[in-house]
Amino acid sequence: MAYTKEIENLIENLHLVAEKRQEFAHHIQNVVQIIQKAEIEGQNKSGKLFLDREVQDLEIIAENLKNGRFRLMVIGDMNHGKSTILNVLLGKPLLPSAVNPCTAILTIIRFGEEEKVTVYFKDNHEGGLWDQEMAQCNDQEVTRHDPERIGFAVRTETMSFEQFKQEYTIDPQEAKRLEEENQEAFPDVSHAIVEYPLELLRNGVEMVDSPGLNDTHERNQLTLGYINNCHAVLFVLNATKPCTMDERRYLENYLKDKGLTIFFLINRWDELQKSAFDPDDAIEVKKHEDTQRLVFATNLQDYCTIEGSNLYQERVFETSALNALRRQVKGESIEGTGIAEFLTSLKQFLTKERAISEFRRSRTVLRDTYIRLREAIDRRVPLLAMELEQLQQAIKSVEPDFNCLQQIRNQFQQDILKTKEKTADDLAQSAYLFFSQLDKTFEEDFRPYVPPLNFFKFLWGGKRKEFERKINEGFKKYVNDKMAQWGKSAEKDLRLNVDSLTIKITQYGFEYQEIVNKINADLTGITINTSTSIDEKGDATKMPGWARFAAGATSLLLGDVVGVTGAATGTYNWRMLLGSIGLVIGVNVLLTVLFGLVLGPLGMSIILSLAGLGQTEGLRKEFLKKTKELIKKELPQVAKNAGQVVEKEVFKLFKEYQQECISRIDDDIKARKSELETLLTQKEKSEFEREMEIKRLNQVERDVFNQLQMFESMYDDLLNK
Repeated sequence: MAYTKEIENLIENLHLVAEKRQEFAHHIQNVVQIIQKAEIEGQNKSGKLFLDREVQDLEIIAENLKNGRFRLMVIGDMNHGKSTILNVLLGKPLLPSAVNPCTAILTIIRFGEEEKVTVYFKDNHEGGLWDQEMAQCNDQEVTRHDPERIGFAVRTETMSFEQFKQEYTIDPQEAKRLEEENQEAFPDVSHAIVEYPLELLRNGVEMVDSPGLNDTHERNQLTLGYINNCHAVLFVLNATKPCTMDERRYLENYLKDKGLTIFFLINRWDELQKSAFDPDDAIEVKKHEDTQRLVFATNLQDYCTIEGSNLYQERVFETSALNALRRQVKGESIEGTGIAEFLTSLKQFLTKERAISEFRRSRTVLRDTYIRLREAIDRRVPLLAMELEQLQQAIKSVEPDFNCLQQIRNQFQQDILKTKEKTADDLAQSAYLFFSQLDKTFEEDFRPYVPPLNFFKFLWGGKRKEFERKINEGFKKYVNDKMAQWGKSAEKDLRLNVDSLTIKITQYGFEYQEIVNKINADLTGITINTSTSIDEKGDATKMPGWARFAAGATSLLLGDVVGVTGAATGTYNWRMLLGSIGLVIGVNVLLTVLFGLVLGPLGMSIILSLAGLGQTEGLRKEFLKKTKELIKKELPQVAKNAGQVVEKEVFKLFKEYQQECISRIDDDIKARKSELETLLTQKEKSEFEREMEIKRLNQVERDVFNQLQMFESMYDDLLNK
């Protein structure tokens, strides 16, 4: 099966983006080499400029550009055609496309010179490989399936495609039975990596085939954890079953307001004709289709509105993956299947929106480095003309100013600590109040999740286990939905506190930069302009790099990976990402305490105690009432535990943020001090010739500026294409 012209066009554009990525990385690497060479030469001249932090950030950015990946995760219920759609995109039937447990194994498809499948088994070591992979953002390639870089060993098994399909495939009836009994086909398997030498995957494109939405809680956690590692989500729906309750719950609880780009493929659209009242009546068929369109538009509109812009037409597609696959096998065009239109939109996102965002972040880091370099050189040149005693006096005169910088650093650290404590207290109190009061509305809230209660059927019809399974399933959904409900409230509280911290960061940034400007002026007797003509409107050019980083990195405290953009530059591997505070914090406490208390046999015992009520609606009411009474007894302890877990997790989250932000301020202050101390030492040795040193420094500035100009020119050309 060959690629269609639509996918060939996508591949061609991916090649172009990959080439640009390498070119941008080349210019950044050139800047790194220029600065590193200048620093080595400076050791025997007037001293280093101490741009270690800038060089470190540039190296990470260059590495990200060279090894840039685009991860597209496919999510959807079983039997909606996820694997078929992936096979169409890949141009080859790599994945089994029937209903089977392979869709219950998170499968990552990536480029490899050899055809192979590697199955990864579960590693329950706390903080182990999978946890570390889940914690990465942007394009940091520290992953569970790269054990040598992590330093851990993990059990794997490599096999052929045929062996993979044979060992990890069961018939549809068995798959259905396992799903009904809430069991996993392969409980010891974590995920699988499929490698294949496909052109589509050659330029860092990875496809992630996720488990179905009705899979186990553990599998859903695995999928949701990997979402933070992906750049776009492809959500597959079934045209004949518009927006089921599980799909709406999944979107609302786990994907909404997370800054994710979501493409919706309404698959099996061609089957709507068969379900119309008169399949042969074109008017009747269109009426039926329009009704379904309205249902989908009503349910999906909120997820296609970005910053007030309606992107529904660019994000929602009516498709027939099976027809597309059949045409692909025959070498025919896939026009008219909806897949071609989706590919056009995906290409626009991948080669324009996503690429431009990535390159913009890189440009921000490069600009900041040039500004810092020019400031250092503009300060160094006048100091070279001073006599030794004059330089000593000048350096001594600015010591109080350095103390002021240190005070700002200390004040900022105290504000982070205060914000951490207030946030932890606010969210812990919020969790306690929310969960301690669940009983007040339990009967009404839990009612939709309760399966039909037919007493005699359960008691004498051999359906006891079925009832226990269904009540378990309903209660899990109830708890998860409640967690998501609390999470939205908690995120508002978190955002208020973080926004207040961001305002203070801006204030500290301006104060810090004013003191830096004063230090420069007191040292040199001239005003050094730290802004630059190449900065475009809207850039925070008057704040030091650490402040721009700290302000941007607050997005990570909110679990908003996309919101980081250029401010935080993506140059730090954040271990704690709060993708959804309602998902991460406290949920295990509730699952552990409440599931063991209410579900399964206990639910059945309640039914038995209500035998006299028969099969009426009264049975349901009394069941809810009795269940509420049992929950109410445990809620105080559950709420207390939830509050403690929330407090602990918030502390961990802010600890990472504080360490990185404060270390950047420390590095900046230390670099500025070390620069002056080294210059003074070199002056005492008199080991350099002033005019030659000025010429060398100016040449360094010109060389870096030339690389920046070439980067800017390439970036502008890309924008205008």
